[in-house]
Amino acid sequence: MFSGGSLVLQLSYGLLLLAVVTSRKWPRLFIALSAMVAFAHALVWTGDIATMAWMGLVLACCVVVLGRDLIADGRARFTADEEQMLAGFLAGVPRHSARHLIDGGVWLNGTVGDELTREGSPVERIAWLATGDALVLSDGRQVATCHPGDLIGEASILTGEPATATVMLAGPARFWCMPAATLRTYLETDPELGAMLERSFARAVRNKLHASNRTIAAAGGVA
Repeated sequence: MFSGGSLVLQLSYGLLLLAVVTSRKWPRLFIALSAMVAFAHALVWTGDIATMAWMGLVLACCVVVLGRDLIADGRARFTADEEQMLAGFLAGVPRHSARHLIDGGVWLNGTVGDELTREGSPVERIAWLATGDALVLSDGRQVATCHPGDLIGEASILTGEPATATVMLAGPARFWCMPAATLRTYLETDPELGAMLERSFARAVRNKLHASNRTIAAAGGVA
């Protein structure tokens, strides 16, 4: 039904479509492949100099950008705690982007009784527990426990509403945190990164709801 040249051209279009629908990691690669195929089509079948020039330029730009990202990823260095963040809520985020995001926050050490959020009050920061546990209290009653690897405050970051519970450290802990306003800036200025983080936050919220339901059920239900 299609000539060889037509099939090659359809492949180029298909790669462009993949570039549109794929996640942050792959679009430029598919664009580069599409440009390469379109260049080959023009070279072998049509001899269109203008198409070869434009596709060569697109391919060169993609190679430069992909190379820059690969170099940035290779230069990014992470501590053991930060590698746990990459395996957790930052899974799938390019390493150089994750490095920039982590550097926008700070690492703190806390002790028993320190509050990370207060029920009914605005959430000033999002936190990620590296070590230690935290108690989740609603109306003064414990409804869940946060453990290393858990996010704290992400639900309010998504909704912009006050904290639905008080989160208090149960003992010595080390955690990474970022001001809520700074994180919202990341979400707004980098839509692709923002979408990845929002999906991660939504998963964390669902997991906490399930854990809270189990805790309440084990305690005999809601009074």
